[in-house]
Amino acid sequence: MARLATINARGGIDVVPITFAFVDDDTIVYAVDHKPKRTLQLRRLENIRTTPTVTVLIDHYDEDWSSLWWVRLRGDARVVNAPDDDLLQPLVRKYEQYRDRRPEGAAVVIRVSEITSWSAAG
Repeated sequence: MARLATINARGGIDVVPITFAFVDDDTIVYAVDHKPKRTLQLRRLENIRTTPTVTVLIDHYDEDWSSLWWVRLRGDARVVNAPDDDLLQPLVRKYEQYRDRRPEGAAVVIRVSEITSWSAAG
């Protein structure tokens, strides 16, 4: 599971789950897709346009706590309103759901500047 944290206009933190893929070693992408939403003009996109600093938390939970882990990625994001196929290709490769129906909304590209991780296994 991955979650994106953005900073809203009041200075608070908004967190939403996302699907994502690595573009290269220090860049990830996610896109606004066809899952049900009230609007494609999402608050998280406006948050990024205003304050591009974001955090992505990827984690794994298991009843066996010895297999728990998390990775936190921090960086700067930018919104791409009309992403091309090249930008979406890492998502299409990773998620079968995108092969039949590519994301239709904006994409967010995050340039990762800091990685922190933890694992119960050490």
